[in-house]
Amino acid sequence: MAKKTNNSEDRTARVLDKLAEMGNQAIRDIDRNRSPKLSIPVRSLSNVSFNKRRSIIELGSSKQDRTFFNVGMAKKFMQTYLVAQACKQLLDEGKTTSIRDLYYMVKHTIGDSKVNTVDEQAESDACLEDLEVTIDTLREELNLFASNRGAMVGKVTLVDSGDTIDCRRMGSGGYSIPSIVEPDVIQFVEIDADFVLLVEKDAVWRRLNEDKFWKDYNCVLLHGGGQPSRGVRRMVHRLAMEAKLDVFVLTDNDPWGYYIYSVIKQGSINLAYESIRMAVPGARFIGLSAGDKEQFDLPSDDKLRLNKTDVIRAKQIKNYPWFQKKHWQDEINLMLKNEMKYEIEALSSKGISFITEVYLPHKFANPKEMLD
Repeated sequence: MAKKTNNSEDRTARVLDKLAEMGNQAIRDIDRNRSPKLSIPVRSLSNVSFNKRRSIIELGSSKQDRTFFNVGMAKKFMQTYLVAQACKQLLDEGKTTSIRDLYYMVKHTIGDSKVNTVDEQAESDACLEDLEVTIDTLREELNLFASNRGAMVGKVTLVDSGDTIDCRRMGSGGYSIPSIVEPDVIQFVEIDADFVLLVEKDAVWRRLNEDKFWKDYNCVLLHGGGQPSRGVRRMVHRLAMEAKLDVFVLTDNDPWGYYIYSVIKQGSINLAYESIRMAVPGARFIGLSAGDKEQFDLPSDDKLRLNKTDVIRAKQIKNYPWFQKKHWQDEINLMLKNEMKYEIEALSSKGISFITEVYLPHKFANPKEMLD
């Protein structure tokens, strides 16, 4: 099933135009004797909304000005333009690099002073995120990548940077999902699967892979190594939208697992401006659920008491608009009432392959037990 790819040269040209306009605007401000400024969309909960019709989180219109002739903003203003300059260099040279290397590209001491342009990577990372949202461009389109996180196995054949890869034959480790999975880098050649199963943890993914769950149930099996990286989320989105595959998410029974599911389904607050390219509104939560302890007679020894941080987080997500469905309110309330949480590995107490042979087959045979 070959997919038509985007033209990477056109994409690069568009991004370079946006960077050039950013620089030209600063020059125009200077020519008019005005303080150069950037209007940066606010990336916080206060500036996001939940679009019920589309079932995704969207960024609002609130912006914050960052001006050069302001003592409190001048350094951040300069850092943002240094990051933009480094990204332009990468695009001009047709090279990619890591966000860690970007930090070193923009770090230097200013003149004869003892002041550095940036002191910690967190500073350049924050400016990169500001740049992304300001010019409406993903870091991957700026030729920046993060370390690979997550793996995939299943009946998928793809081309990655010119190399053909059969995800059926990637051994125990699977295909390592890169951070840049855009169509000009990765093209799907054949997808012969019925659905996608995204697992929170590597250890659980390895059990399912070893048991050949993906083969028996004809699915694409992925893990995100905890909170899925942008590359993993984008890969799941592409499989769902381009191959029309259903998506199921398997996480721990705790507030953090619930949130991982919601990030896949609705998008995240920090990346609300890219929900349309990452969220999968049709994704369903297959577990672990708060009621699975009784449903599958899990031993009490495997339960963990909710700590204060867990309780605070559970109450936070309970108030999010995208968790207002009755079944999610009931789910979170039950977890809070029980004051307990379970990790997926608790299923192993029923047998090393219990998750493969009993738990997941039961869930797929009883879809009403899944949450959406």
